Amino acid sequence: MDKRVFYNGDIITMENEGEYTEAVYVEDGIIKKCGSFLEIKEMCDGSTERIDLEGRTMLPAFIDAHSHFAMVGQQASECDLSDCKSFDDIIATMKRYIEDNKIPEGEMVSGVNYDHNFLQEGEHPTKDVLDKISVKHMVSVAHTSGHMGSVNSAVLKKLGLNRDSEFGRGGKYCRYIGSGELNGHMEENAFMSVRQLKRQPSYEEMKAFILKGQKEYLKNGITTVQNGGGVPEHTEILTDLAEDNEYTLDIVNYMMIGNTTPEQMKAYGKFLGKYYNRFKVGGYKMFLDGSPQGRTAWLSKPYEGETEYRGYPVLKDEEVYEYSRRAIEEGRQLLTHCNGDEASEQLIREYTRALRDAGDNRNLRPVMIHAQTVRKDQLKKMKEIGMIPSIFIAHTYYWGDIHIKNLGKIRGENISPARTALDMGHIINFHQDSPVIKPNMLETVWCAVNRISRNGSIIGAQERISVYEALRAVTFGGAYEYFEEDTKGTIREGKKADFTVLSMNPLKTDKSAIRDIEVIAVYKEGNMVYRI
Repeated sequence: MDKRVFYNGDIITMENEGEYTEAVYVEDGIIKKCGSFLEIKEMCDGSTERIDLEGRTMLPAFIDAHSHFAMVGQQASECDLSDCKSFDDIIATMKRYIEDNKIPEGEMVSGVNYDHNFLQEGEHPTKDVLDKISVKHMVSVAHTSGHMGSVNSAVLKKLGLNRDSEFGRGGKYCRYIGSGELNGHMEENAFMSVRQLKRQPSYEEMKAFILKGQKEYLKNGITTVQNGGGVPEHTEILTDLAEDNEYTLDIVNYMMIGNTTPEQMKAYGKFLGKYYNRFKVGGYKMFLDGSPQGRTAWLSKPYEGETEYRGYPVLKDEEVYEYSRRAIEEGRQLLTHCNGDEASEQLIREYTRALRDAGDNRNLRPVMIHAQTVRKDQLKKMKEIGMIPSIFIAHTYYWGDIHIKNLGKIRGENISPARTALDMGHIINFHQDSPVIKPNMLETVWCAVNRISRNGSIIGAQERISVYEALRAVTFGGAYEYFEEDTKGTIREGKKADFTVLSMNPLKTDKSAIRDIEVIAVYKEGNMVYRI
């Protein structure tokens, strides 16, 4: 029997606000007793491992409510443009990447994480800019949101695109003003089509990327993660790694509903709805719109400076209805990407209609992912149908100033409405949408509590929440989304011994310094899986 006792620190149970316990006794990965050190000491014998927290803080391990787990390690191998401040920086960085990696002519070179909002030019790079990197390689750069990007002339030629090319619904080829020629910038599904030109990692390379990504989450105190929008080729590798018992943390996979048949879903068998060697298929994912910082999110009112343009949808109402009904009838949880309030309205309306027509099963906990501009009236409707707001709260820091610019002061300051959702009785959670940003939960807590932008502006002080509420969102809130609140998310007898040890107590730290707290150690079912 594997026995451990954790003591001599601030142990926050997250069961109730202000509740601590002196010590925790664990047997075979399960919490058997929470109480005073003296009474738990009586349960110990010579085989019990004593873990002295040395005055540090222990709380339930963090739970990732939405990210793209399989892509985190892979994207780390591509050319990172996040530090670029100008087109010249992008050109120099990409040229250096080609040289350092000896990429043969004719192959695709991929850059990631540029953000036009923070480039000197204030614009997306065009094919003319990317042609300066190389005309002998296919060059693609992806926006940090993942919803758009730009390519060089070689890519346009390879795809057979010209001045007369139109993408259609759910995406856009952009053009030079005046000439009408394609300028190499693409939005949404149009840019996604570029992926077919990339050299795909080998099976073994992808395995290595996935295991590398696992380490990134663990060092941030996270022991349960999501692979949102799993594609078949990634899911095959993820299940193989589970068969080989390669996981240290728990992974919940959601399949893209438009690319997965009911028969394919059933074929996941032992992974469907339950963990097998730390991997399970949790349900489906659906995509309804784009990015507010990229001005492709679908809004009910125009963007600032526009008379009509409101972004655009990905799916028709009837498609949203049919996908929602299918998930409900199969008894599957459905996670849906919605950034704009018109996309949110489409989801709420069509999911509600599907509930009614399919027999009104309210126990599936559908999730609205991101919920950047969701309104109070919509949150009320979501509560009525049991829909969870999973909020990308770090938008307040990373793009808060951009949202004020794109949406205006009122809409911009009401992004990520965590306070409103909590006051309406929602069980909320937070996520980082990694690899969009790093899976840093303590930074996310800092964002929710302070709501300060990169430029130091307050982004909606009325939507701030307490430190305890923010910690609850990244522990219990994530567990609730996965129907795991009985086994994870708080420190309570009978639950799994999934713990994160911090250098300081967030509840006793100045709010401005929360993101400076370090993750010292992580325990999965009582076993140490990370230490600084």
